[in-house]
Amino acid sequence: MEKPASLTTLVRKEVSSLFVIKLIFHFSLVMKGLNSGERIWFLYEWLMEKTLNLNDLKEGNYVTLSDDNLQYTIGKGDNSPRHRVRNNLPGTINFCPLISRSEKLEKYLNEDLSEKTTSLVRNIHKDILHRTSAFLLFKDSKASFNIEGETPSNSRATRWGKVIGQAGNRPLSKEELLRLQQIIIENERFINMGFRKEGGFVGEYDRTTGEPIPEHISARWQDLDELLDGLVKTDSKLEKSDFNPVLTATMIAFGFVFIHPFVDGNGRIHRYLIHHILAKMKFTPQGIIFPVSAAILERIDEYRKVLESYSHPLLDFIEWRTTQDHNVEVLNSTADYYKYYDATLQAEFLFDCIDYTIMKIIPVEVSYIQNYDRMKTWLDDNFEMPDKTVALLIRFLEQNNGKLSNRARAQEFSALNNKEVELIENQYQDVFQR
Repeated sequence: MEKPASLTTLVRKEVSSLFVIKLIFHFSLVMKGLNSGERIWFLYEWLMEKTLNLNDLKEGNYVTLSDDNLQYTIGKGDNSPRHRVRNNLPGTINFCPLISRSEKLEKYLNEDLSEKTTSLVRNIHKDILHRTSAFLLFKDSKASFNIEGETPSNSRATRWGKVIGQAGNRPLSKEELLRLQQIIIENERFINMGFRKEGGFVGEYDRTTGEPIPEHISARWQDLDELLDGLVKTDSKLEKSDFNPVLTATMIAFGFVFIHPFVDGNGRIHRYLIHHILAKMKFTPQGIIFPVSAAILERIDEYRKVLESYSHPLLDFIEWRTTQDHNVEVLNSTADYYKYYDATLQAEFLFDCIDYTIMKIIPVEVSYIQNYDRMKTWLDDNFEMPDKTVALLIRFLEQNNGKLSNRARAQEFSALNNKEVELIENQYQDVFQR
């Protein structure tokens, strides 16, 4: 067996693509000492799916492929006896983003947000928790449409909310992705359903020429089968491992939206996948849904920057031309850009959204329902109002900063005298605003 330094030289001579060299160092950031050659050897054969004319190693300790002091890896990994390397990469050959350790991510992982959520809901009455979860489903569904610039009807938002509520029940597959798109897209008249058979981009059109002005260029449609197979296999691998659920959700959900396999529906499915993985990996307590889209909507500018941090630099490496129908046609090989990318910023953003959900969105909604019940009980005791009238009254008070408008006093609540209105307004202030 040749010395590792010679082995490294041999492999590098075999590598004809500068991009493959970059990939090798993407996966193994630290290659020092006697074991660097074995790592490069393994990565070359793994990435290129080509066996070099070298004998298997017969002895020696196994070395981990990726440095888990720098990157988040799978604990056990798979041993390769040929190279004496333990492959601890959090992915498969056709889909393996990496997330670097950072001060923010370490802080969140040490806090154990899953346990924080469990502690939060442990002391909430089951009825309140059930009603909170139902509202958060609806809130998250509407927010997911709003992020796309759409204002859905309540019935449409409710239908998608029910789908979110079932997240984690079905295994992820290409067939499942197709099912989700069918649910999202109600009017198929102007959309080619299913996985794209054409180029794709996110951006605007030149008003004069109609030519595309891309902010993001999707994966080539010819690469979708390979990319989605890799994404699904990586999801399955990570869900069965000790990998952190939020990091898993980051890699799979953002990887999906970067690939952009559909003509329409990608954004909502991307956010659904976050729900799916958090539920599947039991990060969220049973009976509660994290309104991730609602948190994203409140951080929409930051969300766009996180997406652009990947998409904008990538534009410099994609050769494309405008098609006759004002789409884009990618001219060079780009699949590796979607298989292997750094998802650190996306992971930090997702953790921020989940922390915001735990610390603010869920407590605020629980508090609202508890206050609503107190106000309703007081109205029942003093005015014997029907539930529908109570709901209308509280909504009017909310909309007018705790005061009943002159129009409402003259119409829907004309039965109340001035003293009663003042009494109700004071009670509302006491319950909701003080």
